[in-house]
Amino acid sequence: MRLSLGISTCPNDTFIYEALIHGLENSPFEWDVHFADVQTLNEMVMRGELDVAKVSAQIYPQVKRNYRCLDCGGAIGYGCGPLLLSSKENGFDPAAFTTLPGQNTTAALLFKFWYKNEFGGTPKLDYALFNEVYQGLLSGRVVQGVTIHEHRFTWKRDGLHLLQDLGAYWEAKTSAPIPLGIAVARCDVPHNVVAQIESEIRESLRIAKKRANIVSPFIAQKAQIDDENVIVSHIKMFVNDFSEDVGEAGKRALERLWGFFGC
Repeated sequence: MRLSLGISTCPNDTFIYEALIHGLENSPFEWDVHFADVQTLNEMVMRGELDVAKVSAQIYPQVKRNYRCLDCGGAIGYGCGPLLLSSKENGFDPAAFTTLPGQNTTAALLFKFWYKNEFGGTPKLDYALFNEVYQGLLSGRVVQGVTIHEHRFTWKRDGLHLLQDLGAYWEAKTSAPIPLGIAVARCDVPHNVVAQIESEIRESLRIAKKRANIVSPFIAQKAQIDDENVIVSHIKMFVNDFSEDVGEAGKRALERLWGFFGC
C-alpha cells in the first residue's frame, strides 16, 4: 500500500520516522515522503493532501472531520516549549509586532495564550517560517519573535534575550505537559491500517533508540543546524515516552489546548 507521509526536517521527527521511511522489514507500506516546515505541513493537512503527517497540535479542531489523531509519533513533553526572544535587551513591547513561526502553529497559540493572560486584547502579529524568525532576530529585522526547534538551544550563544519561556508558562498555568505536535491519519484510512501505521511508528522509534549513535547521517543531513551537540539535545528534549504513547496525561493536555483554540 502506497501512502503519503509529511514530517519536518527537525531532528525529533527524523529520529522517530527514519527507519519507517527507509522501509521496515515485512512492511506493507511504501511511503511518499514530504519534508517541510511545520506551517507548510499544517496547510497541506488542512487541504487534505497527506495520508499521514506530523502537524501542530493546535490545528486538530480544524481538521478533525478528515483526520484522526494517532497515539504515537507526536511531540508532547515538559520543559520543551517555544521561546519568546528579543534582539534587544529591553523587555517585551506590547505595542510592537511579534513575529510567529506560522499562523497555525502551536507556538502561535501558546504565545496568544500568554499574551491574553498577561495583557488582554489582541497582539500585533506577523508571520514567517521558523528559521526566518530566528534569522530576523539575529539581524535585528525582527525585534521580538517566537522560536522553536533547534533554536531553543542556540539563543544564548547568539546573543539574543529571553522574554518568556512559553512552554513553562503553559505548564505553570495548566499543570499539564506541553502539547506541541501530533501525528494524524486521514479518516478514510481503514482502522486496521491505522493500527499498522502506529505499530510501524513505534517500531521505527525503537530501532532509533537502539542505535549506538543518536545522530545518524540522515538526521544530520536534514537538520537546520550542523552542531551535533545541539541535535542530540534536541532529540533528548523532544523524544520521550509521549512519543511512543500519548497516554492519558497527553490526551488531557491536548484537550486543554483545544479548549483554548481561537484565543
